Formats: sequence, C-alpha cells, structure tokens
Amino acid sequence: MAKQFDVVVIGAGPGGYIAAIRAAQLGMSVACIDDWSTAAGKPAPGGTCTNVGCIPSKALLQSSENYEQVNHHFAEHGIEVKGVSLKLDTLIGRKDSVVKQNNEGILYLFKKNKITFFHGKGSFVAQVDGGWSIKVDGATPDDLVAKHVIVATGSKPRALPGLPFDETKILSNDGALRIPTVPKKLGVIGAGVVGLELGSVWRRLGADVTVLEAMPDFLAVADQQVAKEALKVLTKQGMKIVTGVKIGTVKSTAKSVTVPYTDAAGTEQSLVVDALIVSIGRIPHTDGLGVDVVSLKLDERGFVVVDADCKTNLSNVWAIGDVVRGPMLAHKAEEEGVAVAERIAGQHGHVNFATIPSVIYTSPEIAWVGRNEQQLKAAGVNFKVGTFPFMANGRARALGDTTGFVKIMADAKTDEVLGVHIIGPMASELISEAVTIMEFRGASEDIARICHAHPTLSETVKEAALAVDQRTRNM
Repeated sequence: MAKQFDVVVIGAGPGGYIAAIRAAQLGMSVACIDDWSTAAGKPAPGGTCTNVGCIPSKALLQSSENYEQVNHHFAEHGIEVKGVSLKLDTLIGRKDSVVKQNNEGILYLFKKNKITFFHGKGSFVAQVDGGWSIKVDGATPDDLVAKHVIVATGSKPRALPGLPFDETKILSNDGALRIPTVPKKLGVIGAGVVGLELGSVWRRLGADVTVLEAMPDFLAVADQQVAKEALKVLTKQGMKIVTGVKIGTVKSTAKSVTVPYTDAAGTEQSLVVDALIVSIGRIPHTDGLGVDVVSLKLDERGFVVVDADCKTNLSNVWAIGDVVRGPMLAHKAEEEGVAVAERIAGQHGHVNFATIPSVIYTSPEIAWVGRNEQQLKAAGVNFKVGTFPFMANGRARALGDTTGFVKIMADAKTDEVLGVHIIGPMASELISEAVTIMEFRGASEDIARICHAHPTLSETVKEAALAVDQRTRNM
C-alpha cells in the first residue's frame, strides 16, 4: 500500500531539503526523495551544491589559498617556511571529508524533523485520489501518495555540442574538483563563477591556466567597474583570460586536449592543454521525472513553468530552484523552498528577487546585490555613487589584503540604495549588510549612520555610503 504524505519533495539539494524541513516545522507529514550516492552507494543528500558545487569548491579554494599564502605571502609576516610540498590526495581527501560531513548533517536534520527520506529516483505516476502518486526507484522501491509535490531536481552542467564530459580530460565542475594530479596546462571554457573559481584553485596549486570566454566583455553580469578591477587582478595573479572568442571543434586524446578558437580580432588560435574544464552554464534536470506522464509543463529551454508563487500547471505541484526560472543560486532555491512550504501551510511566503546576492569566491572575492551602474543608466535612473577602497581600511592593511573597493549606488532623490558592489577581502560576508538595508528599502545615509566596529572590513561599506554624500572621512 502506498505511503501517504502531506508533502513529497523530489530532490534534496539546498531548495529541496530546506523546503522539507520548513514543511515539517509547520506540522506537515513530509517525505524527501533523492538519488545522489557516495562512491560506496550510501545516500548523499545535498544536491550539486553539497556534492560537486558550492561546498567542495569552497573547501578546495580554502586549501589552495593556504598553499598560495605559505608559498608567496608568509615571508611578509616574518614567517619563513622551507621545503613546502603539496600532497594533493590529502587536499582532495579533506574536501571529500567536508562534503561527507554536510551529507550526514542533512540526514540528521531529516531525522530531527521527522522527515522520511527515500534514497532513489522519484517520478510522477499519476494523479490519484488524495493527490499524486509518486514512484521511488532505488535499492528499496516505494510507492508514495502526496497531497502536494515540490519538484526540486536542480540542474546539470551544459556540455559543448559533440563534446561529452568524460571527467578525465573534458571536465564538468564534478571532474574539476577531483583532478588526480595538478595539470601543467589547464584550459577553461567560460569565465563565469565556476570557471573562475575552479581556475583559481588549480592556478594556485601550480597549473598554467587559460580561460576562454565567448562574451566580448569580462564578467558582463557584474558592474563593469568591478569587472575591470577583477580582470586586472586575476591577470596579475597569472590567470590568462581571453574574451570574445569563438570555439572551434575541440579534439581530445589520451595525452592532451586541443581547443581551436578565433579571437576577438578574427585571428585563428589554438590552445593545447592537459585537461579542459567546460563551464558554459547549466541546464534544468528533469530526466526521469515523469514530466510527460502527467503533462507537467516545461518551457522552450526545459525549465518547469511556474508562476510568481512557484506553482506549476498541475494542481498542488510546485517547483523551485535551478529547475525553474531565475538565478541558479543555492540561496535562491532555499528561499523559494521556505516560501513554498509556507504557502502550502496557508501563509504568505515571499522571495524578493531584487535582493538576492551574487558571489564569486575568487581572491579577491566579488559580491553584489541590486542593479549595477550600466543597468541603472540603461533604465534612465538618476542615481549617485559612492566608492571607497580597501587600501584605506585599517583592517585590510593588517590582513595584508587591500585589493578592491566597495561601490554603493543610491537614488539621487530618495537616497534609497539601488545596488551595492564589492570586490575585496570577505566580500561574500560584507554583502549581507547591503542585502538587509535593501530589503528594508533603506538609504545610503542609514548605512552611513550605523555604528560599525573598528577596525573592521565593514567600515569600508560605511565609508562608501558616506562617499555617496561626499562625506567620506578617509583619503
């Protein structure tokens, strides 16, 4: 007999497991289905983010940053280290341990919140009395019936046409996190978040990294003042970044990968590397979901069609995260998961897309929220700008990391903060203050009048806010 639940969540990534927890907190009976497995075949909830995305990449970024610090910056502090060597298997092992801890943490949260977890692939069977019939294909098959279904199946990496991932020479984010030896030459196609972060990891560990980007402008999604600074800094660090390229037919052999491309000037070039990371975006993952069986509507790009409340075309079926419209960000998925659980409970869940922050964990970090300068100009908005460099911040000097700046844009008439853009140390943490201010539709003067501890990096945000009104107190 089928097991009955108020809510069945298909997918245990950031959106799915958070939705399941919130639904359980609101008194509903909840099940979550996920088929991700460890190498040993054990459940590995957490989706792309925990297993091959956000968490493992940050672990490797931290390890590679430590390696770079000991090799190039410890001497500045009077710390002399000789005979530094890299044990890559230990470094990768630490990353795997961090992932495992997160997997186990999610399973613990399921147990704590009395969520029934099913390890396998979930798919629609039919609409039945009481809701939806859901099949679980796994080591222990099951049949479930749910009053409500939340689809949170995430996304998967997009491959170049005719060039499938083999995760040995042609790498997605998955393979790029577990390269067994540091390649002498590494190619990256796509100068987005994944390409820049993973390129940074392997450059620090000793690889000669070249990034090829089709767009004519570097980091076109970011504020261009920030993008120019990032390009300058990353290039100075040793990463080669070529924009405006057109990739030809890539050829892969057991020894190398050859990437023919035409540069922005129209000159034919060829890049020969030991391995190639392809990071040209992600596509929604709906394979095996049973979309056709129940006529769940997809758009022309394969995303599940939802309205502003994440409702699909099917009664009591919802979809969140990477599998629907909007930015493919773990925290966006989490907020949608909470909102949907609350809507199912009769509450008024809310997600403000205008205040979802974006972060690139390179060194320096890059983070922003709201609109950038080029967007405000294109919209004809009358705004004022304040910037402040980390070079003038005491804490940044003490840290030995003074690269970058904070940039705040506010409405010229009302002073409401319209966008905040940061490149510099701990930008990923500093951006939260801007998100909070913007969520409450605060003004740059609000930031300027809030007492910030001294000495802290956050004072750079305060000084940038003062600069909006030309009242900065330093430099």
